[in-house]
Amino acid sequence: MNVDNGDQRPLGLARLNEALESGTLRRVRSELNSMHPAEIADLLESLPPAQRDVVWELVDLASDGEVLVELNDEVRSKLVDGMEVEELVAATEGMDLDDLADLVPDLPETVTRQVLQSMDHQDRERLRSVLAYPEDSAGGLMEPDVVAVRPDVTLEVVIRYLRMRGELPRDTDVLFVVNRHDRYLGVLYLTTLLTEDPSRNVAEIFDTSIEGISATTDAGEVARLFETRDLVTAPVTAPDGRLVGRITVDDVVDVIRDQADHSIMSMAGLDEDEDMFAPVITSSRRRAIWLGVNLATAFLAAWVVGLFQATIEQVVALAVLMPVVASMGGIAGSQTLTLMIRGLALGQVQNSNARWLMIREVAVGALNGLAWAAVVAAATVLWFDSWMLGGIIALALLINLVVAAVSGVVIPLLMKRMGIDPALAGSVVLTTVTDAVGFLAFLGLGALLLT
Repeated sequence: MNVDNGDQRPLGLARLNEALESGTLRRVRSELNSMHPAEIADLLESLPPAQRDVVWELVDLASDGEVLVELNDEVRSKLVDGMEVEELVAATEGMDLDDLADLVPDLPETVTRQVLQSMDHQDRERLRSVLAYPEDSAGGLMEPDVVAVRPDVTLEVVIRYLRMRGELPRDTDVLFVVNRHDRYLGVLYLTTLLTEDPSRNVAEIFDTSIEGISATTDAGEVARLFETRDLVTAPVTAPDGRLVGRITVDDVVDVIRDQADHSIMSMAGLDEDEDMFAPVITSSRRRAIWLGVNLATAFLAAWVVGLFQATIEQVVALAVLMPVVASMGGIAGSQTLTLMIRGLALGQVQNSNARWLMIREVAVGALNGLAWAAVVAAATVLWFDSWMLGGIIALALLINLVVAAVSGVVIPLLMKRMGIDPALAGSVVLTTVTDAVGFLAFLGLGALLLT
């Protein structure tokens, strides 16, 4: 379509900014609303609050609910706070139950009551079944609207039933087979239903290899199951085996993206749902906590250095070379820590193989320690003309790399056992250990052998 004097560029952040500056934003309203809700959400998250509010007003009310679901929690909360009750109720109309379950917890209580009252009894109970599970579980991810058939009917009966039903839930590629107690038995692929002899029974041809996923299964484990089993759709079952819903691959993609965001942001002590354009005071307050933790660990390392103040005054070269030992240990430990955090997230690291991993990482640390200790020792001898100083830094470097390897394995395992996210705090603890041990080993050996 032609807008803004024939400009046919795709509507993006640059064009929105141009329209905001020129006061012609309303000319792109139709183009904005022709975009997918996720694309609109990305644009909104990329705008400062004042501009975001202007663009949000241009989004059609019929799309508000779908756009809100795609936004991160903080941005969504701010937009919801600025909407009237009638707008929020209207925004929820026609939404899929799994998307509505994601949105309802962020709505005011009065809105939630009205939404529930506007639904028929069956949908209300289905929504409540989803809300009964944690958001980051299979039950919280599932779509409760499923099509189930019995194994003792013919394919012809199933086809007639589907025609009477009139429509199928979105992204339906299988029908679920259940017994008379609604316990899950297997799946009937639509391709099989359409290509097999209609006179055959479901029991003869349905697939029993697709196992149900317990509704209490963690979302990360759900993503792993979809990956390892190449699933497109999976049944969700209650503890007694009853079919309660289904999960589709588009929901799992969202989980994978959220986990990636969490890992990246947690390494810096940030929340993956933090609004990039949040007020300065709000962001400063959040980051101040993390900076305070880092400051405390820095003082611990400084205290270790202070123990050898007299030695450093006598041998100034120690002060020059201190960062080398600490830095090498920090890098080596971070490599091990990253592998461990990834392994824990993918379920590849368990108590049964932790000891083997420890031995492997110590061996890698020792081998790298020996190699780089020789390089650093040679450079130190050439720089300061001291074989003793070269030997001290080589030994300290070897010690720190081995300790870094051990710490990189032990720290995430201990944090996991204590219920702490290793991605959030692991790097801080590791840096403290490698700095303290590196300074202690290097300066301790220096004090012992050079003074």
